[in-house]
Amino acid sequence: MMISTKLPTKTFLVASLVVLLIAAAKPASAADWKLDPSKSTLGFSGMQTGAAFQGKFSKYSAAITFDPDHLETSRISVTVDLASAATGDTQRDTALPAKDWFDTAEFPQAKFDTQAIRQTGDGSYEASGKLTLRGVSRPVVLPFTLDLDGAAAHAKGHFSLLRDDFGVGQGPWTSGQWIALEIGVDVDILATRSN
Repeated sequence: MMISTKLPTKTFLVASLVVLLIAAAKPASAADWKLDPSKSTLGFSGMQTGAAFQGKFSKYSAAITFDPDHLETSRISVTVDLASAATGDTQRDTALPAKDWFDTAEFPQAKFDTQAIRQTGDGSYEASGKLTLRGVSRPVVLPFTLDLDGAAAHAKGHFSLLRDDFGVGQGPWTSGQWIALEIGVDVDILATRSN
């Protein structure tokens, strides 16, 4: 007696339809973008003894996968070399990498990884993610605007954090008496589509 291994026509059609539906349900991939460090800025700001100061990180990298039509597959990951922080003040810039502040010997990098990106308006978005600094990870939300022009993208955003949430400022610096606890982070990024 011979046993047929062929599927009945109806079963084959149903199986084919299921495969097509699964393929159609798979989210489309977002585009990859390459950061242009020479035209981008990652800055920070704060208050010291009542006077405002600003600084920036000169070394950082970003892996960007983004498509406004496919936010479900869009991701942003930024890695910052904390030793590259500079504010233009010698005393402050010497202190920042030290143990009381960034402690770059133990924690050389900070990292931000998105968990979700949503549109909040025309050209406006929010990136919700996790910021890891000095070994502490906390959720943050980065609101940003985005201007797309063909294969070029310009994103600008700002968020605030409390430095003591991450243990930045130890010993006599744990309070905001001399340096305010609230720190602003500013992002101004230019990137080009790489695929």
